[in-house]
Formats: sequence, structure tokens, C-alpha cells
Amino acid sequence: MPRKKAKEINLEALEEAFKMLEEVKNDFLTPKNVRAKIDQVETILKENDNEIQIRINKALHELEEIADDINLQPFTRTQLWNIVSILEKIIA
Repeated sequence: MPRKKAKEINLEALEEAFKMLEEVKNDFLTPKNVRAKIDQVETILKENDNEIQIRINKALHELEEIADDINLQPFTRTQLWNIVSILEKIIA
């Protein structure tokens, strides 16, 4: 089995992060303010004016702020930390 290139792996990881963000956003237990912030995170990640590392760092900062929201369900917080983990692997 041929090894995947780093760029392909990063793209797959980014797609996985987007899927997970959509899951959190579409969960009816997710507060509206958190959904709005997740939209911001998706927008940051889709911007093309900065390098991927810069976009991911901005997104990580936003996700950490979201995870600190007191109104967040514990399961949703865990999902957000999983997304953070995926994004950190991309820039590592």
C-alpha cells in the first residue's frame, strides 16, 4: 500500500475537522452563540489570504474560547477538543 503524502493527509484531516464542526453546529443542544462562533471558525479555515498554519492557529484560538463557554454540554466540549486535536496534528 503506497504511503500518502503529507499534503493529502492534511487535506483529509481538515475535511474531517469540517465534518465534526458541522456535527456540532447541527446538534440541537448546541447554543446559538456557539453555532455562530463555529461559523466563524469555518470561515477562518476557508480563507485563502493566509497560510494554513496561520488559519489553523486562529481557528484553534476561537475553538478554545468556545470550549470555555459555561453553557456548553460536556459531550459538545469533548467534540470541540477532538477537533482541536485534529487541527493541531496538521500544523505539528
